[in-house]
Amino acid sequence: MKSQLPSASASPLLDSRERDLAADRLLFKYWTGVATPIGRAQMALRGWRRRIVWQGVVVGSLLLKRLIDLVVASAALLALSPLLLLAAVLVKLEDRGPVFFCQRRIGLRGRIFAMWKFRSMRRDAETLKANLMQHNEMTGGVIFKMKNDPRITRVGRWLRKFSIDEMPQLWNVLKGDMSVVGPRPPVPFEVEQYTVEDRQRLLARPGLTCFWQVGGRSQIDFAGQVRLDVAYIRAESFALDLRLLLQTIPAVLLGKGAY
Repeated sequence: MKSQLPSASASPLLDSRERDLAADRLLFKYWTGVATPIGRAQMALRGWRRRIVWQGVVVGSLLLKRLIDLVVASAALLALSPLLLLAAVLVKLEDRGPVFFCQRRIGLRGRIFAMWKFRSMRRDAETLKANLMQHNEMTGGVIFKMKNDPRITRVGRWLRKFSIDEMPQLWNVLKGDMSVVGPRPPVPFEVEQYTVEDRQRLLARPGLTCFWQVGGRSQIDFAGQVRLDVAYIRAESFALDLRLLLQTIPAVLLGKGAY
């Protein structure tokens, strides 16, 4: 008598049952192993190893970014020192006022630090700001911007156009207050008006350049700046930082959107 062989149509069904039985056996073996003291110890060891590896990756990435910040900031200060000296002399000669402007800014996770710039405005700029708030051209009202701000000096207008006024912040990078690439640091008054979503900008170390600095600067409204900063934080990588640094060069030379 011929043996009963499964038909070709029944073969996939048998294969599926065999796979299910094999999976059940593996699952039973896994959970019975975990239930023993040795199994629990092995699971704890695996979790500990994964945490150590993950923490190592995170710490290593932060250290590498810090090293890049130190190298780039040091090299930039050395290379740009003649230009920085010239800018300092011009600021001083225009109205005999202070060369630098120091302002309190909000950094990583809400930490307050002193940010340095070449002074590009009149010495009574902060006093005059209250009278100019009604002329704010930045949508949303959180950030104050005027294309023809009367507080800006003649030298200051050129410094701002080519972002030379921001160069003293290389010192902030060396100190660790800022990074070369990251969201621009806001002033306390702006942060006080932030929504919960806006506060996501404070989850990264502030930087000299960012998405909206190379993509339009003051022409981008506040909501657009927040959106781009959050996008950077979520996609942060060394490749992205390098791309933004390279894009910063033509953006600064062209002075697009700066005022």
